[in-house]
Amino acid sequence: MAITKAEKEKRAAYILKTLASLYPHPEPPLLHSDPFSLLVSVLLSAQTTDARVNIVTPPLFKKASTPQKMAKLSPEEILSFIKTCGLAPTKARNIQKLSQILVEKYDGVVPKTFEELEELPGVGHKTASVVMTQCFGLAAFPVDTHIHRLAKRWKLSAGKNVEQVEEDLKKLFPEKTWHDVHLQIIFYGREHCTARGCDGHTCMICKKLNG
Repeated sequence: MAITKAEKEKRAAYILKTLASLYPHPEPPLLHSDPFSLLVSVLLSAQTTDARVNIVTPPLFKKASTPQKMAKLSPEEILSFIKTCGLAPTKARNIQKLSQILVEKYDGVVPKTFEELEELPGVGHKTASVVMTQCFGLAAFPVDTHIHRLAKRWKLSAGKNVEQVEEDLKKLFPEKTWHDVHLQIIFYGREHCTARGCDGHTCMICKKLNG
């Protein structure tokens, strides 16, 4: 059953307050030291856990910490480091290609616009959004599978894709909270409101919203 805009805003305010109390200072879960390492890490995280990415990236970045060094590796060499990640062969090719583009087109510097980032191989809107908000401090609201799932469960959005969900959530949460709240929702979705562990009435937030 659809709910009113006022009810959505009320829900969002409660969610924001609850998440802030649980995760007052959320830290990005992917290990990185600069925009390039974050870009590669987020690309690798598709259909792969952050924990797995954090295992494979330190050896990879020890071998090639810059676009210049990464571009010199073959896709097969990159694959040898990331083979335990989902879709590893495709990701290896994309990492090598995007590194070449960064060197040839951007002097080895990760660009700071959505348009330029999303033109890179393997970089979609969600990946670009993570880099934009976590590295460059620009307003963005990355939507991953946890956020998409909880936005629907909490009746904040009925969006069929991440772009629609992102648009709905941006209207409900103040811009200054986007950086933290997208991480907070992810953490809450992993720890409390899991796909199978909560039926929409079990966790703290669901009990309040649907009680």
